[in-house]
Amino acid sequence: MHLNAGERRTFRARLLEWFRAHKRDLPWRRSRDPYRVWVAEVMLQQTRIAAVVPYYHRFLRRFPTVKSLARSKEREVLKLWSGLGYYSRARNLRWAATEIVKGHGGKFPRELEAALQLPGVGDYTGAAVLSIAYDVPLAVLDGNVARVLARFGAMRGDLRAPRRWRALGKQARELLAADAPGDWNQALMELGEMICTPQSPRCEECPLARWCRARALDLVEEIPARRRKPATVHVKIAAAILRDSRGRTLLASDPGAHDGVLFSRMWQFPAVEVKRDAEAEIREHIGTSLRITPVSLETLPSARHGVTFRNITLLPFLARVARLPKREGTLVLPLGRLEQVPISSATRKIAAAALSRL
Repeated sequence: MHLNAGERRTFRARLLEWFRAHKRDLPWRRSRDPYRVWVAEVMLQQTRIAAVVPYYHRFLRRFPTVKSLARSKEREVLKLWSGLGYYSRARNLRWAATEIVKGHGGKFPRELEAALQLPGVGDYTGAAVLSIAYDVPLAVLDGNVARVLARFGAMRGDLRAPRRWRALGKQARELLAADAPGDWNQALMELGEMICTPQSPRCEECPLARWCRARALDLVEEIPARRRKPATVHVKIAAAILRDSRGRTLLASDPGAHDGVLFSRMWQFPAVEVKRDAEAEIREHIGTSLRITPVSLETLPSARHGVTFRNITLLPFLARVARLPKREGTLVLPLGRLEQVPISSATRKIAAAALSRL
């Protein structure tokens, strides 16, 4: 998309006018505090806005400043993040907060080079925080912005291919409204979220429709090209809910089923990836790792869990035991109070199967 200087001025004015009239009232837009902007941008990575809002409020109530986050324990942060997924984001957020307090006087750095040195801060997050909080003229490029720009320029092919992604980044920088970079970046993202959607875009409501080459060429539904998804992998995970006479259960930090995405290195039930026989394999695992040989294992309702391209079947078993073992790397607590510690969504589903039966 090639616009002369006058067209670029009109283009920017139209989008900013639309954004200021139609932008959603989102909690992170009510403040330009760089800490709050940064927390929001990290939470919004690969996560829907509706899911983020309650977590954002709870997180800021507990950690209202970067200094309070820097003083936190990892387990506190993970507990508040529990259920939001992609837990490396939470770990990096806490780690980066300590770096900000130590090396930047408790303020998110204003220079992009310094921001990019923080754990978990990449080109997109750095540009988003600096432009929105500090008005630094940096253009963002994410999936929504890339789709909008690709349609305006009728760019075919895989947008994530390095050559195309570089071209889109160059275009984003050329179009940037340098006098209002925060509003401009948010406006482009808002347009991609609300109007220029992946399927069935609302072109008739787009403030920039007159400049869209894809619309003029009737290519809107073909751009961007759909990415080839990895083949779905089917996985079965068997988990043991050990329960003593006092209604307590045991969680482990080394569960047996080492899946960094599924369990996110948080507290979970002893578990194994099933090869052939779920009951036999989970019985063998708890016998070997915990020295427990339950008299019987009660099969509980299975649950489905999706993680990226994996289709996971959770197979929980209830094992009633007289006594729960004390081992390093384990934790004993009431089955109905697992929310006291950081657990993943998968662990929560396994617990729900046991609680529904009991």
